[in-house]
Amino acid sequence: MSVIAEENVRGGSVFKEINADDEDSQPTEIESLCMNCYQNGMTRILLTKIPFFKEVIVSSFTCPNCSWSNTEIQSAGRIQDQGITYTLNVKSKQDMNREVVKADSATTRIPELDFEIPPYTQKGSLSTIEGLLDRAVAGLEQDQPLRNETAPEVAVKISEFIDKLKKLKEGESGFTLVIDDPSGNSFVENPFAPQKDEALSVCNYTRTPQQDAQLGIKAEDEEEEEKPINDIDSMRNEVLTFNTNCPECNAPASTNMKLVQIPHFKEVIIMATNCDDCGHRTNEVKSGGATEELGTKITLHLTDVSDMSRDLLKSETCSILIPELEFELGMAAVGGKFTTLEGLLKDIKDLNVYAPDPDPEMTTEKYTRTFEQNEDLGLNDMKTEGYQQ
Repeated sequence: MSVIAEENVRGGSVFKEINADDEDSQPTEIESLCMNCYQNGMTRILLTKIPFFKEVIVSSFTCPNCSWSNTEIQSAGRIQDQGITYTLNVKSKQDMNREVVKADSATTRIPELDFEIPPYTQKGSLSTIEGLLDRAVAGLEQDQPLRNETAPEVAVKISEFIDKLKKLKEGESGFTLVIDDPSGNSFVENPFAPQKDEALSVCNYTRTPQQDAQLGIKAEDEEEEEKPINDIDSMRNEVLTFNTNCPECNAPASTNMKLVQIPHFKEVIIMATNCDDCGHRTNEVKSGGATEELGTKITLHLTDVSDMSRDLLKSETCSILIPELEFELGMAAVGGKFTTLEGLLKDIKDLNVYAPDPDPEMTTEKYTRTFEQNEDLGLNDMKTEGYQQ
């Protein structure tokens, strides 16, 4: 069992506040590989809690062979819900001793010098404001000998800028320090805590999608937007499935539904149910549009056997009449169907073999519905004009 797990079992915490007199809060030493000379060095890890902040992991590596050293700080918590910006007006030498936790995702700025340390260019650090300036000076001085040989003019300008940073560190003039961390895991000490610090301003903000992407968080705005269910273009290319019960055995079954455009006519909704338990299958066609202003009556004269293979669409409100047989099938007796004449599932719209030209053997006429027909459709009590009056 790990040290953290053992402490959790005992109800303790492995993150203790920094205290020089606490012998239990000593760093853990681990022998590790030096990435400079590839010999073994020593890494020291300290799990600590910064007052009025949170738990952090401080690590330090030193190599006795090549004298290379490195320090780093990592947050022991999660990425916060909001980013944070610290703005500190440094006015005195005492302000230079303020403790600062700078995460690797933080941006450090000094507006008076137009100076900025971009995120992810330095590892996280636990230091002071003076230590931040020392680290910035050391980074700028690192390649100065090479610049003096290759770009003397640039080297002179950088030397002048380094002198300005050193003057700030000596406290010759005040300046503003801004630390902007989208992860919310950076910190600037308030020596007056829990009272308010007049020189320090803390502002939380909502991260941008770009900042979420840099932190490895999927931005909410980048999530794939769901298409609205009334998107006609998507429904034409998609078969919708929903659960229902079989009309024969009442066992759970699935019903498929698809919006279909019938050539030279209009859109309809085809629904098909298939029961895996009893094998029962049903299909039904429903109109995909509004009720027309006028009813439609289609009269077809069958003159050849091939007419029996004509496709037709019969709505649930359609009546079928064969005068030669004195046969009449009222509306709603059979549900809407998209089939052929041979299947005895009769009309509301034929797939005219002459379409888009007129069919000489078929006549289509519009008529005004009777009161009884409008009553069956529920249109008599429906007010569609002047309803706001």
